[in-house]
Amino acid sequence: MNQADLTKRIKNKAQELGFLSCGISKAEFLKDEAPRLENWLKNNHHGKMSYMENHFDKRLNPTLLVDDAKSVISVLLNYFPVQDLFQDTDLKISKYAYGHDYHLVIKEKLDLLLKEIVALAGNVNARIFTDSAPVLEKAWAERSGLGWIGKNANLISSKVGSFYFIGEIIVDLDLDYDGAALDHCGTCTRCIDACPTEAIIKPYVVDGSKCISYLTIELKDEIIPPQFAGKMDHWIFGCDICQEVCPWNRFSLPTNEMQFQPIIPYDSIELKELSAESFEKLFKFSPIKRTKYKGLRRNIDFINSPK
Repeated sequence: MNQADLTKRIKNKAQELGFLSCGISKAEFLKDEAPRLENWLKNNHHGKMSYMENHFDKRLNPTLLVDDAKSVISVLLNYFPVQDLFQDTDLKISKYAYGHDYHLVIKEKLDLLLKEIVALAGNVNARIFTDSAPVLEKAWAERSGLGWIGKNANLISSKVGSFYFIGEIIVDLDLDYDGAALDHCGTCTRCIDACPTEAIIKPYVVDGSKCISYLTIELKDEIIPPQFAGKMDHWIFGCDICQEVCPWNRFSLPTNEMQFQPIIPYDSIELKELSAESFEKLFKFSPIKRTKYKGLRRNIDFINSPK
């Protein structure tokens, strides 16, 4: 099978598996991203996410992750829900956490895609990545033409917005490469203006240590810094504000992925009265389990504490 036909078959299989889109870029050193990542870390914009300091070279060079890597196959998987469950509630959970843990869902689909690649091309050297390794996923997706990295640092598509997950297969196959996406943010600053903690410190630069998603998920301290009291907009797990105000998300359509249908309670009273036992049962297959009961309880108490 020639290179063009193999590339086409891979993309067709990705679509068959339910991915929104699939793009391919050349596996090479990310020279433009290197100084940006270095400055971001130097300015401590990663907060207490110390793991971001690890494997600096691997984040920028896919050949250090997969020997003789030639191509990065990037895919998008839609999670936009049919209904915003927390639109009118006094506690909010990010849309991406309504259903089953995306790591497991994407890995399962990428495993099937890789099996198809092996069936078509024979034995290959490849690895699957689902937000659990030192890979600059948004950079590769942008290079693959799937969208551009917007002023809120999210990947944005002019066709489907930004409510999707990203996954990759890095492989030692030469494939046809897609062109990089163009930036269509223009003069819009809605995401910057809407962020209640002023985490988007300038276009395309997010201070992660101020981001509500960081404060409610990544930060493991016993208390959330008091300077954020009254600024969390009722979010107890993640935050969707910068995506909700983005004009490109008017093109978001509800996901067809059954595993992303809601499995969590969306009654604020039930969430406030949640016990440790109920937490373990309700969130067994949810990304919310990452906060553990103690973390979610901390977030709820912070939101409900007197200002």
